[in-house]
Amino acid sequence: MRFTTTMMVAALVGMGCGEQPDGEAAALPTFEEAEAESQARLWGGPSGFELFFFEEFQGNGRTCGTCHLIGSGSIAPADVEWLYNYDPNHPLFASIDSDDGVGNDFTRLIEDATFRVVMDLPDNVVVDGDPSVRQVVLHRGASATLNNPGFETVFMQDGRNATLEEQALGAVNAHYEPGVQPTDAELEAIANFERFSLLNYSSIDLWIRAIFGIDPELPAGNTPEEIRGAAWFDNDSPTGFCAHCHGGPFLNETNQFFQGPPLPPGSRFFTAFVSEFNTAGNEMHTFEFYDPNDPLAPPAVVESPDPGRALITGSAFDANLFRIPTVWGAKHNAPYFHDNSAADLEELMLHYQAYFDIVGIPMNAQDRADIIAYINLLE
Repeated sequence: MRFTTTMMVAALVGMGCGEQPDGEAAALPTFEEAEAESQARLWGGPSGFELFFFEEFQGNGRTCGTCHLIGSGSIAPADVEWLYNYDPNHPLFASIDSDDGVGNDFTRLIEDATFRVVMDLPDNVVVDGDPSVRQVVLHRGASATLNNPGFETVFMQDGRNATLEEQALGAVNAHYEPGVQPTDAELEAIANFERFSLLNYSSIDLWIRAIFGIDPELPAGNTPEEIRGAAWFDNDSPTGFCAHCHGGPFLNETNQFFQGPPLPPGSRFFTAFVSEFNTAGNEMHTFEFYDPNDPLAPPAVVESPDPGRALITGSAFDANLFRIPTVWGAKHNAPYFHDNSAADLEELMLHYQAYFDIVGIPMNAQDRADIIAYINLLE
């Protein structure tokens, strides 16, 4: 569904959200200004809608919409299985994402909805004891494009892209096997389509607030379950344990109570022990991180199926860290984690119960149910 900026502003004003939390008027544009901005950003040059859903760049038949479905902005195993039964020759099943990379079997893609991500190794990193190997193959799910691009500032699960335009270019080259490269105008159109159009109706308020720097207010909850769940996201309390890593107005950064590696408040990357647990059963690798300033020093050794951010920074300190996703709208974005290892909110919370057990935070079945009830409030 596409929305013009005018529609979004109208919805915001209609929902009574035209004021700052402290009562001061928000700097919203006029309808005329918003419509002019919408036309310039969305429909000036190539249509972002057409490029997102139909442009193949002379590649293997894939488009952005192949892996980022319109309902969720991502793709789940059930979607892949249905599509494979309907058409096993669909562009989703390109050889590059088969189990062996040459098209012989698609079991992993069907069962996990994860794609082969070929990563260049930093100069100071050796994998599996072979310095001649300069790439590693990882398996990751498709990050949701629904809601998030409009207010996100960190792109890709390992943060390797600084802008949506960079992310779009990287996706084309990693997954399309393109015959031609997208132009700057096409990349800008795709990025703006993601920013301004890939939203749920219920997310318009959040999007507008993000664009104009107005912090959203967390709902207090109505039922006993929701109220108890809200306490886990209390950003001002050390017992708001979920907010330790899902803090800030958009629930996507660490706060002052974060318990774990020495990360400062506002960090966008952390480990929830997804790679450490490796519930997905991905292939383990041994990564050796050498000190660029002292190549003769013993390397830091990391055993992991996917060390995440560390392959971008070259630092073992960042091993297994991934971007903290927002919890706003999370109920729409299953499966969860970079490896799709949690199929739904119930599996997500079972993972966190195991994680909290390791870090010494008690959680039981009622706590899991309370948090799920609260997440379902966060449109």
